[in-house]
Amino acid sequence: MENVDPVGVHTGDSVVVAPALTLSDREYQMLRTASLRMIEAIGIVGGCNCQFALNPDSFEYAVIEVNPRVSRSSALASKATGYPIAKISTRIALGYTLDEIANDITGKTCACFEPTLDYVVVKFPKWPFDKFRGSSRKLGTQMKATGEVMAIGQSFEEALMKAVRGAEIGFDSLNAPPLSDAPVTKRLASQDDRRLFTVFEALKSGLTVDEIFEITKIDRWFLYKLQGMAELENRVEKTGFVENDYALLKRLGYPDPWTWAKRPLLQRKFRCLPTQRKSSTRLWKSAGRNTPSPAYRWAIPIAWCSATPLTGLISPSSARSSSTRTCSPNG
Repeated sequence: MENVDPVGVHTGDSVVVAPALTLSDREYQMLRTASLRMIEAIGIVGGCNCQFALNPDSFEYAVIEVNPRVSRSSALASKATGYPIAKISTRIALGYTLDEIANDITGKTCACFEPTLDYVVVKFPKWPFDKFRGSSRKLGTQMKATGEVMAIGQSFEEALMKAVRGAEIGFDSLNAPPLSDAPVTKRLASQDDRRLFTVFEALKSGLTVDEIFEITKIDRWFLYKLQGMAELENRVEKTGFVENDYALLKRLGYPDPWTWAKRPLLQRKFRCLPTQRKSSTRLWKSAGRNTPSPAYRWAIPIAWCSATPLTGLISPSSARSSSTRTCSPNG
């Protein structure tokens, strides 16, 4: 997993994505090897959470923590990957080895295989500032979030939009009113719970990715993804949208209330589009070694549904025309 916020913000207060989206294969393998070496040197048996800080301009890294326990991050990783960390750790404590523990999901592999993801998971924190008015909203190394939501999508944008709505903070997109009248550049420097929304506001106002990066140190990969959404919103708000724009908005995770608010007169026209219907695609809990079994589902627009029949995997193009999907009109 990877934090969207840079070092200085507690993982519990940061937006987290899985899998790691900005690491090269060399960087990923370097940190993976370091984790295994630390666990072996300490003699840890069972679940362990290793957290690193990586310099994006070099291969220099620092170890932030090594926690030999099951934490909230472990629960998130289990849900995101389909690998039951707590269950496997319990069996290891009873004396089993990984090659002796069967994968209950696939029924064919054992627990020593690592899970692989072909989707994106976003964790969005939930803060209690609305209940404790007057308290400092500044985020740092001390965790202030009291909850979190997890969203699954076929892209970072889609998963992020679903996570924002799932957090039930009163927003259906990344457009949020500012907490003060301070200039957007000054508010960007404040590490508070509205920082992601402030970044989006800055992008819509014309600030460049490099300018925002110098202030926030959020990786440019995430900023460019947000910039694409900001540019699309600006164009839709100024010139309206056509059918292709509506389909793109749905693919990026925008809900219908946001879309109709921009162009309410086109609501009846676009509700007839096939992309408006929703389908459910399977979360495959597997290790990439054998044909997996479906665990649970999440909703996506039908035009990009990757659901496959129970008999095995099929290509995305075949999935679009598959008759095995269950679809229902959007409520």
